[in-house]
Amino acid sequence: MGWFNRGPVVPVLRLSGAIGMAAPLRPGLSIASLAGPIEKAFSMSKAKSVAVVINSPGGSPVQSNLLFRRIRQLAEEKEKKVYVFCEDVAASGGYYLAVAGDEIYADASSIVGSIGVISASFGLDRAIEKLGISRRVYTAGLNKGALDPFQPEKADDVERLKAVQRSVHDVFIGVVKDRRLGRLKGPDSELFSGAFWSATEALELGLIDGISDVRTKMRELHGENVRLRVVPIERGWLASRLRRLPSIFGIAELDGTRQGLAFADDLVSAIEIRALWSRFGL
Repeated sequence: MGWFNRGPVVPVLRLSGAIGMAAPLRPGLSIASLAGPIEKAFSMSKAKSVAVVINSPGGSPVQSNLLFRRIRQLAEEKEKKVYVFCEDVAASGGYYLAVAGDEIYADASSIVGSIGVISASFGLDRAIEKLGISRRVYTAGLNKGALDPFQPEKADDVERLKAVQRSVHDVFIGVVKDRRLGRLKGPDSELFSGAFWSATEALELGLIDGISDVRTKMRELHGENVRLRVVPIERGWLASRLRRLPSIFGIAELDGTRQGLAFADDLVSAIEIRALWSRFGL
């Protein structure tokens, strides 16, 4: 009898990591790596629900938008309802992904929000001057060297960057307002300031719809016999990086310069991703 009492299957798509950024132990989220799994999530079951679990501090606004749009396109094509569940953090681009859901839920201790745009760098022009190092940059194009961290900052360059940020921020705000229409409760000056909140505060502001987890909510919707099936996501990028480690550390000499540069790139990416997570105490 147990065979005939099996409940519906609800696909669970887990989106964990920085968006558009990758490090050896934390593969990034991008449309290139996730297009297949997203498609599978909407085609592997007859159930009218798809669950998306998000744990992301943000990252690339372009990749956030591409992933958001693909989820919404398939939800409309397949006539399925998307339920999003925030784990440790769904902030910045992570919240951009969250609003792809028809309903958004979070744990009571989740961090939600950060609807803003940030660009961070360092000013190293004084440091290299003290070291007696001269910076030589040759460009074709007046603004090609704008915001070079080894040269003094220029007011025009900063204003140009801020104009781009305002444009990207406006797109983000428009998406949130459209998707959370009639549910947002706070003033724009607070909601879109780049601040982030606990789940209970986010609920009061209308950024989420409730405090719950994927299993509890799916049982409420589909009964105690509901089966959650996680959609597999290939981690080929990680495997390829791990295969390169012997060469990077000098065990093999073939193409050592290129391998070393790749390792340096990975290290920088790892630091940037660590900084994203650390903003939220993680």
